[in-house]
Amino acid sequence: MALNNLEVLPTATPVGYVAVDTEADRIRRLVAIHGSPLLILDCDAVRRQYRALQDALPGVDLHYALKPLPHPAVVTTLMAEGAWFDLATTGEIEMVSGLGVDPARTIHTHPIKRDSDIRDALAYGTTTFVVDNIDELHKFVPYAQNAELLLRLSFRSPDAKVDLSKKFGCTPEAAPALLKQAAALGIRIKGLSFHVGSQAASPAKHVEAVRACARIITETANAGLPDLDVLDIGGGFPVDYQEEAMPIELFCQPIREALAVLPQGVRVIAEPGRFIAAPAITAVSSVMGKALRDGRWWYYLDDGIYGSYSGILFDHTHYPVDSLEFFGERSPSVLAGPTCDSIDVIDDNIMLPALECGDLVVGRMMGAYTSASATEFNFFRKATIVTINEVVAEEFEVIPLVG
Repeated sequence: MALNNLEVLPTATPVGYVAVDTEADRIRRLVAIHGSPLLILDCDAVRRQYRALQDALPGVDLHYALKPLPHPAVVTTLMAEGAWFDLATTGEIEMVSGLGVDPARTIHTHPIKRDSDIRDALAYGTTTFVVDNIDELHKFVPYAQNAELLLRLSFRSPDAKVDLSKKFGCTPEAAPALLKQAAALGIRIKGLSFHVGSQAASPAKHVEAVRACARIITETANAGLPDLDVLDIGGGFPVDYQEEAMPIELFCQPIREALAVLPQGVRVIAEPGRFIAAPAITAVSSVMGKALRDGRWWYYLDDGIYGSYSGILFDHTHYPVDSLEFFGERSPSVLAGPTCDSIDVIDDNIMLPALECGDLVVGRMMGAYTSASATEFNFFRKATIVTINEVVAEEFEVIPLVG
């Protein structure tokens, strides 16, 4: 399979094979084959993250949000796990359609859509959409016989890294009027949705939102309006970057308790993206030059802010980054990207050993909002993506990239 920068490297190893090389050896071997910069996508990490969240939220249907890492290997790996999918654009619909995803296992969650977006989704077979205002509601009048809606509510969280309720969502107080207007227009709103923000620091806002939605669901039934039997609790489940996040089991415990008091028969779904994608990619770049400036070594890499490290700007994330080899005395250094732009600095105060041209630097937890938002500014090509462990571990004894 080949898609633009995609290269697939089979790494499944027959049972009985004994691994003797180190992670550094394996990374160097991949760079020798594929060059640098390189993004190593480990499908075993996708499986582990999906299963961990599934265990932490039993009974919740997990719709993987393609936005942070829209990669074919991630989609096919999650298909094999029985996952559902959260789509927001026609491009994402085209990707999952080409990979054979059952449209019945998808929802379209972009609150603001063009008419062509609605038609493209319906043509594929997606029938559940999200709205958050009366103008969007009116767009579905021509499609009232084919589409069902979720009404998105806004719950602002100051603790989230990325606020996803500033741009989208109506207030809980506005929901009853919108539900009545939908009923008058003959449009079926079958549930509620919310997204408290990406990389949530605590589950408190999720709990608040679930409880508020539970009240609205009950009040809607008491008002004689059509039943609301779906609740989409969004994403925001945190992962470890330079700082440790709350373990997912502990994070989800109060959410489970809040969900337990929902009216009977309400189906609960979620839209995890970062939690599944972030640990799946290790970034590898090479030192292409160095300079001593104001007493500190500047190391210029062949990947940077305009490439795989774009999440530093767009996602407000700082990744665990280090040299591949842990050798020598360390000193304050600067890691810069390759472009002719001063903003292209990955870290302006990082402790590193002395590096030479050709030495490798590794970024961890770089699956979410990195390659997805990378550019080819200055005509520096995007990092090549190499996938490993696409074969299910039960069939082979697979050597993981990271132990």
